[in-house]
Amino acid sequence: MPNRNILISGASVAGPALAYWLRHYGFNVTIVERAPAPRSGGQAIDLRGTARAVVERMGILEDIKRAHTGTHGMSVVNSAGKRLVSMGSDAMKGSGGLIAEIEILRGDLVRIFYEATRDEVEYRFDDSITSIRQDDEGAHVTFECGAPRTFDLVIGADGLHSNVRRLVFGDEERFTRDMGCYVAIFSAPNVYHLDGWELFYRMPGTRRAPGKSVGLYPVRDNTEVRAMFYFALPHLHVDRHDSARQKQILVETFAGEGWEIPRLLEAMGTAPEFYFDQIAQVRMDRWSSGRVALLGDAAYCPTPMSGMGTSLALVGAYVLAGELATADGDYTTAYARYQRELGEAVRQAQKFADGAHGFLLPKSRAQAWMVNLAMRMMEHWPFKGLMSSGVEKSANAVTLKQYLVFSDAMSAPRR
Repeated sequence: MPNRNILISGASVAGPALAYWLRHYGFNVTIVERAPAPRSGGQAIDLRGTARAVVERMGILEDIKRAHTGTHGMSVVNSAGKRLVSMGSDAMKGSGGLIAEIEILRGDLVRIFYEATRDEVEYRFDDSITSIRQDDEGAHVTFECGAPRTFDLVIGADGLHSNVRRLVFGDEERFTRDMGCYVAIFSAPNVYHLDGWELFYRMPGTRRAPGKSVGLYPVRDNTEVRAMFYFALPHLHVDRHDSARQKQILVETFAGEGWEIPRLLEAMGTAPEFYFDQIAQVRMDRWSSGRVALLGDAAYCPTPMSGMGTSLALVGAYVLAGELATADGDYTTAYARYQRELGEAVRQAQKFADGAHGFLLPKSRAQAWMVNLAMRMMEHWPFKGLMSSGVEKSANAVTLKQYLVFSDAMSAPRR
């Protein structure tokens, strides 16, 4: 098979998942990752719909279930902590509603994928791509630390702020749709007696200020919590790596608010993990250019508010590897089929993400009240399936093909 040597940028979820399937079909895979080791911690992520079939075919579904965060429902609370409306993860059909039936910390999922691939994949940690030059001989890659190398194909699975996308396709601003809001997530001790339930406190907007919200969810058998702060502001010019300034913005934005916010802001100062970023979508007409293709958030990030980003990345990894094997290494054909297979699922997920604003950033008290009312109604017939149908439609928009197995890929006739 031609074009068997593949470089993947990014060792989070999408990259190792793609590496697993590429090795399954006999490709040689190298993964380069800027971090010095597999990333730990991170926020909780959902596995929905077809993505579950992907990890089940990988033989790691039970490992993922054992690493479940322990969250099994969500409640909206007022400033006194009174629960106004609640919804369990089993309240909806299929993958669940606002809370997915299968939820896992990103770091735990990264560890599972790393352990499933490290014996057959070359990992290069603490390094990054600095240039990619393509010609008929391959993709010639230079690195910050390692010696230059030539690969047949390069896949950017390096997230919203993709380095590969910048090097090959152009500046990030050309492809990102700013949703006008930000999210901050950090860890804290569980002194809030959550006991498996996620809590959300929303501050509706007014004529003078936009809406915002804060959520808490338990992890690691209720010994820790993750705090989530959502807020809307004009575009911030802040260095993505300047956590001190980011924390200052959070303190300024939520100063004077009630519920558990003062205690959380105090805990933020000593939090071992802190994440801050804009909420944005990635929209591209083409996910490939020559020998280079993009996967997951680098190509089609639907925003964290959709709850679909990781699931799309896992399905995309399965499809991309399968199409490369089926096309006998003909990357032009494989890349086109990959985008065609995923296109509708991406459109639905990005559309679904737009509807999350009303819950996380209510524009008024009336809108917040209407959302609570809708949540109450969704647990009862005939409304019970309405919310989950939208989630399930997006989560199952791709029908998984049964691609070639390794032996078939090696013996398939050339086209």
